[in-house]
Amino acid sequence: MKTKLLIAAITAAFSMSAFAQTTTTTTTTPAKPMAPAVKPMSPSPAPMAMTDADYKAQKKQIDDTYKAAKDRCKTLSANAKDICKAEVDGEKNIAEADLKAKHKPTEKNVADAKIAKANAQYKVDKEKCDDSKGNDKDVCVKEAKAKETKSKADAKVAMAQDKVMTGTTPAGKAPEKVADAKRNAIDDKKDAEYKVAKEKCDALSGQPKDNCVAQAKLKFGK
Repeated sequence: MKTKLLIAAITAAFSMSAFAQTTTTTTTTPAKPMAPAVKPMSPSPAPMAMTDADYKAQKKQIDDTYKAAKDRCKTLSANAKDICKAEVDGEKNIAEADLKAKHKPTEKNVADAKIAKANAQYKVDKEKCDDSKGNDKDVCVKEAKAKETKSKADAKVAMAQDKVMTGTTPAGKAPEKVADAKRNAIDDKKDAEYKVAKEKCDALSGQPKDNCVAQAKLKFGK
């Protein structure tokens, strides 16, 4: 009986000791601060320029790909051949602009790379318009130009935002610069859309044409 009481006393002592240690650990260990749900925005690091050797190797690869693609266009005829050439030239120009921006990531080279895609697509779209005639062709060209204008406008907004992210634009002027870019983009797009709408009116004549032009001016605030 005494032995059982002794064992019970020892067990109780150990339990109290463990509880005390647990309580001490819980109260003395400081809680770790909760990580923020969203990390603070910091300027993006500037892209690393590639070596001259890598640049030359990739430039040669672009040239080789271009020659092979251009040869395939020779199997086509009429406007399909012209479209093929425009597509191949565009792909080459985009690849070269991107490569140049990676080799020497200056502000101009990075901007040219963004704009290259819009220029290339416009030339292809414009070439496709040769399949049409009369006012349909004229409208097609205006639509191709409007598409290019929109792409360039969006690229300019992206460039303004990139300058903010990289710290090129001072923090105090960042909102104003981005807002200006967006405002200019809206104006450029509206002008391009107006030209398309006005061109479509040329398919009409007399009063219907006048009404068409008036509606286009009203819609786009001209």
